[in-house]
Amino acid sequence: METLNDRMLGMLESFLFIAGDEGLTLNQLAVLLQTEKEIAAQTAEQLRKSYENRYDAGITVRMYGGSYRLVTKAEYADDIVRMLENPSRNSITQASLEVLAIIAYKQPVTRVEIDDLRGVKSDGPIQTLVAKGFVMEKGRLESSGRPILYGTTDLFLDRFGLESIDKLPPLAEDDEESFGDTDLFMTKFQEAFELTGEGGTNE
Repeated sequence: METLNDRMLGMLESFLFIAGDEGLTLNQLAVLLQTEKEIAAQTAEQLRKSYENRYDAGITVRMYGGSYRLVTKAEYADDIVRMLENPSRNSITQASLEVLAIIAYKQPVTRVEIDDLRGVKSDGPIQTLVAKGFVMEKGRLESSGRPILYGTTDLFLDRFGLESIDKLPPLAEDDEESFGDTDLFMTKFQEAFELTGEGGTNE
């Protein structure tokens, strides 16, 4: 039978998963769990211990910059690198291309802003782009929760033959207002990846 404590652990795990790489502060956890900060902190520690004591768990809970986050365990670092370097994982998905286009034109931009523009969660594509070196953290927004700001890298400029961000293909006026049609830039992305052997997919 599920206990109140079990439910709080499950809620906490769900909240941290949805929060992604931005994580949640203790104050935010307390509000979401509808409890006192001390209880929220104890619950987070209990979840961390639960992950650490499970040999079949590849993730755990860590606090970085004042925020609790779900992260991969350090002992799997080499395996994760191997996965990222696997040729079968070398292609970039359509979702990642969409996110890259948004970041390129709107940078610096937060994950939430990217999600709003796409209408879906973008944690996976962002992590892929960071791992490939096309995107990096550019600081944090001075607002509640201090979300991470993302921008493109020098590798991005080099891969797409751009001298600077100012050399991005211009969007039509309608696109500037709604950012709902990025066909021109998406086509350029596709062509660039085909030329370099990345090969975009529609996953």
